[in-house]
Amino acid sequence: MSTSNAATFGRVADDGIVYVRTPDGEREVGSYPGQPPEEALAYFARKYDELMASASLLLQRVTQTDLSTQDGYESLKALRQQVSEARVVGDLASLDSTVENIATALKAKSQVEGERRAEAKKEAIAQREKLVAEAEGIAAQPVEKVQWKQSTARMRELLDEWKTLQRGKTRLDKPVENELWQRFASARNGFDKARRSHFAQLDEQHASAKQEKQRLVVEAEKLATSKDWGPTASAFKRLMGEWRQAGRASRSDDDALWKRFKTAQDSFFAAKDEVVAAENVEFEANLKVKEGLLTEAQALLPIKDVAEAKSRLRTIQDKWDAAGKVPRKDIQRIERSMKKVEDSIRDADEARWKKTDPELSARANSMVTQLESAVESLKADLAKAQASGDEKKITAAQEALDARQVWLDQARKAATDAEGGR
Repeated sequence: MSTSNAATFGRVADDGIVYVRTPDGEREVGSYPGQPPEEALAYFARKYDELMASASLLLQRVTQTDLSTQDGYESLKALRQQVSEARVVGDLASLDSTVENIATALKAKSQVEGERRAEAKKEAIAQREKLVAEAEGIAAQPVEKVQWKQSTARMRELLDEWKTLQRGKTRLDKPVENELWQRFASARNGFDKARRSHFAQLDEQHASAKQEKQRLVVEAEKLATSKDWGPTASAFKRLMGEWRQAGRASRSDDDALWKRFKTAQDSFFAAKDEVVAAENVEFEANLKVKEGLLTEAQALLPIKDVAEAKSRLRTIQDKWDAAGKVPRKDIQRIERSMKKVEDSIRDADEARWKKTDPELSARANSMVTQLESAVESLKADLAKAQASGDEKKITAAQEALDARQVWLDQARKAATDAEGGR
């Protein structure tokens, strides 16, 4: 028996036909032969209850679960078909109302889902545009500033992120997706082209650097056993400069070539250092000898007798030359100190020579004779002027005589000095 009041919406006629009452009047729903009227009504009422339960359940699913609108509309379509064909007894107006409620709920749900889809699509576009913008930024970097390893890895990550978004639930409109993909692909292709070009040029540079460094290594290995220390050390300095200017080969080639170059260089300088060390032992002994000679030479100053100082200096110089080389660090110091002594004695000798120069003495005496004659002549001129009484002539004659007298005194002193220095 039905537990609802559905049966109250029907009746059984005398001929056993079951009717249901609707807002538009009664409608025949069928018969249940061989059963009393109550049972016949209960049978069709149960069928109504089942249909109403299906409608109520669908309404609940639409309003309270995440049932998609597409599935909801398909279920509603099936429900409407069942309702239209239903032969049941019950509150058909309530059933129709429930069905319409489902339709209204689906419409609202569809609108909400549409808004969500639009928002999701907007977010998906923003995500794609962000990937595109970053890809284009990477592709637009100046070649000389690109960190190729990091940028290449990031480009791969961006492609993986793009694929992940494509596998997501949100689908973009084809025109929008195609436009974004074209930009993304163009950036990737541009970057790949620049990367291939860069590394092709880098390979050429590496090959050129390798060839140049191979030449430098061969030259260095030839110099490794040289005993011509000075020129060879300069040659290695030149090779080192050329090595720096040669650029870089590939890491493996560069490391291997540098190892050979440095081995040759170290071999030469190690041998040179051994010889220099041995020489320094000898040179230190020579330094002690020269320091003693320098002390002896400095004792000649100040000079009292130029001739004796010159003689003793020559002896010291002979011993100095015989003493040999001193350590490089002491060369300038000790040579400069000896030169001071030599310069002092040479200057004293030159000064003595000037004083004893016969030509200088003769020139001094000749000047005295000339000035004495001029003074005598000026004295006569002064006497004539005084006799004439002309004050102007007297003054001029006196000034001329005084000037010549000063010159004469100076010339006589110079002549006396020249005579005394002989």
